Amino acid sequence: MITRLLLFSAIVMLSCLTVANAADLGGKWKGEMKTSNGDGLEINFNFQVTGEKLTGTVTNTYGEEQITEGTVKGDSISFIILAGGGQFKITYKGKVVGEDLKFNVTIGDMGEGELTAKRVK
Repeated sequence: MITRLLLFSAIVMLSCLTVANAADLGGKWKGEMKTSNGDGLEINFNFQVTGEKLTGTVTNTYGEEQITEGTVKGDSISFIILAGGGQFKITYKGKVVGEDLKFNVTIGDMGEGELTAKRVK
């Protein structure tokens, strides 16, 4: 019985450590997204995470936008930016995969794209 209890406790502790590490997304990240004409668009993220709340900025050649409706749950991340003075709602939904953040990006009614971001060291 004690062996089972110790084993169960060890499993719970390891799973908590995994979740804590996966949610450590704060800081600067850099990625590139292919545009509809095949060019690459560099996108920089500056994330602040408090509990499950995500704030920060997204910057590219068109300017800097504030993150809204940002959440982090385990290894999942999602947020919205309102670009072009609020004309374009861009939704980011992603997951931590190894050392990377892999996003599906929905750009209003114009379509979707994939983006992989790496932490800036």
